[in-house]
Amino acid sequence: MSGLHADLSGQPGVAALSADLAAGRVSAMELAQDALARARAASSLGAFLAIDEAHTLAEARAADERRQRGQAGPLTGIPLGHKDIFVTDHARSGLLSTAGSSMLAGYRSPFDATVVARLGIGEPGGVTGAGMVTIGKLNCDEFAMGSSNENSAFGPVLNPWDRSRVPGGSSGGSAAAVAAGLLPAATGTDTGGSIRQPASFCGITGIKPTYGVCSRWGMVAFASSLDQAGPMARSAEDCAMLLSAMGGFDPRDATSVERPAQDYVAEMRAPRAGASTSRPLQGLRIGLPREFFPAGLASDVAQAVRAALSALETLGATLVDVSLPRTELSIPVYYIIAPAEASSNLSRFDGVRYGHRTAAATDLNSLYRKSRAEGFGAEVKRRIMIGTYVLSHGYYDAYYVQAQKLRRMIADDFQACFRECDVIAGPVAPTVAWKLGEQAGDPNAAYLADIFTLPGSLAGLPGMSVPAGFGAHGMPVGLQLIGNYFAEGRLLHTAHALQQTTDVHLRRPPAAP
Repeated sequence: MSGLHADLSGQPGVAALSADLAAGRVSAMELAQDALARARAASSLGAFLAIDEAHTLAEARAADERRQRGQAGPLTGIPLGHKDIFVTDHARSGLLSTAGSSMLAGYRSPFDATVVARLGIGEPGGVTGAGMVTIGKLNCDEFAMGSSNENSAFGPVLNPWDRSRVPGGSSGGSAAAVAAGLLPAATGTDTGGSIRQPASFCGITGIKPTYGVCSRWGMVAFASSLDQAGPMARSAEDCAMLLSAMGGFDPRDATSVERPAQDYVAEMRAPRAGASTSRPLQGLRIGLPREFFPAGLASDVAQAVRAALSALETLGATLVDVSLPRTELSIPVYYIIAPAEASSNLSRFDGVRYGHRTAAATDLNSLYRKSRAEGFGAEVKRRIMIGTYVLSHGYYDAYYVQAQKLRRMIADDFQACFRECDVIAGPVAPTVAWKLGEQAGDPNAAYLADIFTLPGSLAGLPGMSVPAGFGAHGMPVGLQLIGNYFAEGRLLHTAHALQQTTDVHLRRPPAAP
């Protein structure tokens, strides 16, 4: 590309692009044009749902102007995609907000989600937001309900490592776009593993922070006590840069935690007491729950995870055996609580106020029934029905209340572990990514794939997926790291140390553009 001085053929990460922009080797406009070209060339991947080139180029121009005025931050001018669960101001961006559902097809949001505003360019001439340039909205499972990105009303996303396989979900579009080199970073959301699992399946890094660290304002709700935003990128360093901008208290979100803003890059780089250059993790105790290494764990996944754990030992960490005895209960607990909250949240889509409205209504009752029947997909309907059932009279105490009690016990199990270790580690998923359509007739199989991510979500703990290696068919395998509340810096430090001595996170799909 004319005038492009930085080498973008390998799709540099956020940190590298930040350095290139600061040194004047590349401009925000050149990066935006390159990202748009990549998105067009890889349209068959299904990662993007909406792109407005005119708006993107206007943002890039504003980012370059901000840099010329000396008002640029480390993220100013870097391309970014948003999972289409975050609303974007249509009048400003030209982008629709659909949550991957026909129910919201054509919806024009009148405002930006807090996460979008904090990462974005802000108003022309202003200095609000981190200054990243939005390339477009990314595909996802409908209302973030799914583990494969096959539940999107607008078609599935393909895994760039093998296009016959799923990318994971529900943030599959975000994971695939980063893995394929279309974007250096993207936003995602994690309710029961929807950042970590697709990050694992696509061989990138993703972190779900402690519940309440990132604002949920403007994030289309699935399960309000579980949903949490987070960044997805190539490396822990890149994720730390985004999370520093995304996080922080938001008075518009009642679940936002009021605490000082965190500099996760500084926390990631801060040396441990007693550590050395060759052993940066000296003194770190990594707990290995025996329940995360069951007999049913695929051997290729176990081998890749064990190799990553061995590398962490070489860096000075000590592996400790621990137990999370209620791990198996996390599946029934989650699939009571999450559908119950979904049933409540999605009741707002009734064909009256906004969202899809049937043209075949004859009275108010048929308006409700037909609008919802036409607008919602099969998986969303399934979860609404489960949630309505467990909240109904006569079943609320037997199911929902009991699930909440068990949720507390699962959280207590983690606290018992953290008395013996600093970080918990294990696989993200029991297998590598499966074939498209392989689990279409058996939703329980997809639910079971979340067994290692659900416990941390139910407890509200931070967790991340770090590329660990490759398993069967050359598919990526992720190492899951889970920390105690607000220990994102420790997780990022651990992952960063691993990525300084390994190159797994730098490998790209052979067919990537």
